[in-house]
Amino acid sequence: MTDANAELHAAAAELGAKMLERRLKLAVAESCTGGWICKVVTEVPGSSDWFDAGFVAYSYEAKEAMLGVDRRILERYGAVSEDAVLEMVRGALSRSRANVAIAITGIAGPTGGTSDKPVGTVWVAWGFGHHPPEAAMFQFSGDREQVRQDTVKVALRGAQEMLDRL
Repeated sequence: MTDANAELHAAAAELGAKMLERRLKLAVAESCTGGWICKVVTEVPGSSDWFDAGFVAYSYEAKEAMLGVDRRILERYGAVSEDAVLEMVRGALSRSRANVAIAITGIAGPTGGTSDKPVGTVWVAWGFGHHPPEAAMFQFSGDREQVRQDTVKVALRGAQEMLDRL
């Protein structure tokens, strides 16, 4: 296992311990990471006790159908936006048995970037029960693999931090 994979595995295991301790379930809505969080989470032995569902919604149509993202939001702000990722995290919560959710949308590259949203632009949102969801934008550097890896790490650590605060 590489150092990066070990770090992701550790972050997932730590999140899992917090989820188990509080008897919570996790759902994930992923776009640019293509299921990487689900992969890392399900590598943790016993994750079936705290992981409920994963949605990989890459296209606008999938975001609408699977997560209930309003098409008008996608058309007005784009899939890589705060509005879209907040809709995604709400959809993951409402369409699963989870009470904690992570949502990700971004531009991993090497193409797809614009002057307003360059490659490496990623939005992550975290939701917990009836608390208002939180979102943050990140600008990662590196190739596609590095952007996606950094996104997974930030998403998992952010979920832990949210649980520590709430």
